[in-house]
Amino acid sequence: MSEVMDVAPGVGTSVTDYDRRHLALYAALLDADAAQTCWREAAATLMHLDPSNEKAEVCWKSHLERARWIVGDGLADAVAMFGSGSASSA
Repeated sequence: MSEVMDVAPGVGTSVTDYDRRHLALYAALLDADAAQTCWREAAATLMHLDPSNEKAEVCWKSHLERARWIVGDGLADAVAMFGSGSASSA
């Protein structure tokens, strides 16, 4: 998995190549959230972030929100983009 950006692409923006590269992370974040895993543990374990860093919670939260959007309102866009073999870059 490539490194995570400080903040995931905004909810509602088109699906990107970044999303494609981080689908496994998004799935793991959704699983951790469903299991009510503490954000600090999820950020450290899944994203390799230092939870004591003041930006870690914002990073974790933005990626979880992006994951929720991808499997919700963004699903049709994701299927279309990932199915076509191309995605806009970001």
